Formats: sequence, C-alpha cells, structure tokens
Amino acid sequence: MDHLKTGEVISKRRRELGLTQNQLAKTLNISFQAVSKWENGTAYPDIEMLPRLAAALNTTVDALLGYRSVVTDYDKRYEAEEYYWGLQPNRICYDIMKLLPPIRPYRVLDMGCGEGKDAVFLAKCGYNVTAFDISEQGIDKAKRLAEHNKVDVRLFKADILDYQPDDDYNIIFSSGMLHFIPKPRRQELCDSLKAHTVENGFNALNVFVRKPFITRAWDSARDEELRHPWHSGELFGYYHDWLFHTCREEVFDCNSGGIPHKHCMDTLIAQKLEAGVQIEGQSGNAGSGR
Repeated sequence: MDHLKTGEVISKRRRELGLTQNQLAKTLNISFQAVSKWENGTAYPDIEMLPRLAAALNTTVDALLGYRSVVTDYDKRYEAEEYYWGLQPNRICYDIMKLLPPIRPYRVLDMGCGEGKDAVFLAKCGYNVTAFDISEQGIDKAKRLAEHNKVDVRLFKADILDYQPDDDYNIIFSSGMLHFIPKPRRQELCDSLKAHTVENGFNALNVFVRKPFITRAWDSARDEELRHPWHSGELFGYYHDWLFHTCREEVFDCNSGGIPHKHCMDTLIAQKLEAGVQIEGQSGNAGSGR
C-alpha cells in the first residue's frame, strides 16, 4: 500500500469504487462538504465515523489510517521467542503502585500493551487488568506470559484510533504508543480517557517529544506518515484541570532495533479530583509568610 495521508486514502478508495463525493456522503448520511474537507486535509473523520467510512470504502480502519505497515512492523518485532522489550516493568508501574497500592483489585487499562510485560506485572501485583495492542503477535505473547505467571489479564487486539473504552477505570496507562495519534485527534482521545476514569483515578501516560537536536530513529518519508511526535508540554496541557503527581521531560539513550539513538519523552501521572476537593497537606492560604 502507498503510505498516503488519510484524506488521500479516502479520495483514492472512493475513486477506485467509482463513487462521487456526494454518493459517499449520502451513504454516511453526512454532507458532501464534509467528504471534501477530509480529502483536502482541512478536517478529519471522527473516531465514531471511521468504522462506517471503512465499510463504505470496502477497506479497514487500519488501511485508512496507514496502520497496515505499523502492524507488520510490530508483528515482525514480536515473532521471535524472546521478548523484544524485555520483561522488566516500566518504572511508571512502580509510580502507580505508590499512588494507588493494590489494596483491592483496582481496574487498570493498558493501551498499547505490546507483549504484555506491564499488564502481567500489574496483574501479579493484584490489579484487575485489561490490555490491548494492535499487534496479534504481541497479544499472543502477552497471553502466554500471563498464563506462565498464572494471572488473569483481559487481552484483545484493538486499534487505539477506533477503540472506545467500554468501562470506567481507576488507572489508564499507556507507554510508548501515543505518537501514533495525529495531532487533530489528541484532544478527543484525552477527553475520552478522562471521561472513562473514575473520581480519584489516575491517567499515567508518556509521549515521544520532538526536539531539533535529536534525530529520531524512525526519520524517513514513510514513517513520517505514521508517527507523530508531540511538542514539549502538549500532553500536560490536555490535563491542566487534573492534579499532577508526575510531570517530567527527559532525554534518554535507546538501542531498540539494534541502532543506538536518543529519545526525548514527556511523562505525566495525573489524578482526577472533584471540584472543590481539599488536597491533603494544602490549605486555602497561598503562602505561609515564612
């Protein structure tokens, strides 16, 4: 498949099927102007529209969004017997445990779980874990890892760009995956995650950040279509109305793929609190005068 932008994919598939913009619009019960805006790149289909649009164009959501090569890439990474990312849990997992110890089976959603190392670790610690990934190979290995560790994890294959949470969670967690979310979709995604987090619950997320002094390992014309690094502080802005427990940016070395390189990453752990809640250790006084 040519690695086209979503609007170009829509236009290409529509023409291949011999449909006019008006005919496609009628099938979807929308205006032809909406289809035109998608195709010229001035607007983007809503998440709820993507499955219907894919069906109308006789294709898949993955293909519409250029994910086919992403799936292939990660399936290749995960086809080996060993675990590509290792088995040590992400340090965010330990941060989560400090903030919300598993004194009861709190519900956790792990988005983009890869081969399942973090999901299985959290399940072993006593959390009730749901996890998904776009890679079938990754999910298969995660299931084997859960079975080996004798824990239950609800694992399934899903695409973050057309997934809607079917429950509310105490913790929503994602590491190293959100760079697949195009900028026009990020506010909508974060709003959805916040809406599906219970009161006093947490979102623990990290994102790759673009920096002019770092050459990204995936820099190429093809990958530029698929991966969308964030800007410094962008993630924090979407959670401005939540309580921040962790808010950091760091540059680190990486050797994934066998090629030494660097990344810059923003990490946020934020808590959903009711309006007017008094935070322990704080008072209404802006300062003590000391």
